[in-house]
Amino acid sequence: ARTGEVPVEELQEKADRMKKRLENLGEVNPTAIEAFTEMKKRYDFIVEQKTDLTNAKESLLKTIEEVEATANQKFLETFHLVRDNFQKVFKTLFTEDDQCDLVLENPENIAETGIDVIAKPKGKRPTSLTQLSGGERTLTATALLFAIYLIKPAPFCILDEVDAPLDDANVGKFTNMIREFSQNSQFIIVTHNKMTMSAVDVIYGVTMQEPGVSRLVPVDFRGLENQN
Repeated sequence: ARTGEVPVEELQEKADRMKKRLENLGEVNPTAIEAFTEMKKRYDFIVEQKTDLTNAKESLLKTIEEVEATANQKFLETFHLVRDNFQKVFKTLFTEDDQCDLVLENPENIAETGIDVIAKPKGKRPTSLTQLSGGERTLTATALLFAIYLIKPAPFCILDEVDAPLDDANVGKFTNMIREFSQNSQFIIVTHNKMTMSAVDVIYGVTMQEPGVSRLVPVDFRGLENQN
């Protein structure tokens, strides 16, 4: 062979390889272009959908962040109002020298933080509710209840034997507070305490003159006061 010429055998081998590759490709699909166009259309649709979903996800995450920020702000505003009310009502039920507080357990995570209720009656170290006496615990819980109530007073409030653990002096403080708050709300109190009964406007006694048959006996003290 001349210089620069490719041997016939090499050309033949190359031709055989090309032929084999063509055979491996199989027959030409006349609908390949149509199928490609359809697949391309489907691909473009999926890409567009993916873009829309990504944008929707980002928008939703932004909305969640805004809602969480607003919720945290509202929570903190309400928390501080309740905290101030709690300290005021607590001193009403105890004395001006007694102290209390509400403390966030995890201020860095407002959405999941717990709240510690701290009470410090005069002469005692700050303690949680579980470490107080029955009467102190009742008064502290009542102070917290009304601290929340004062944020948005309800038309009526039902108290079920809240005064049961209280001595006479504390029952007097309790009923005085109820009478003060009753200017804005109606209170329904379930009680067996005679001092509490004597402080209400209307009392409804429940008797059972016959087995299994209850009878309601109302007494309106306001009418009796007017007669006097």
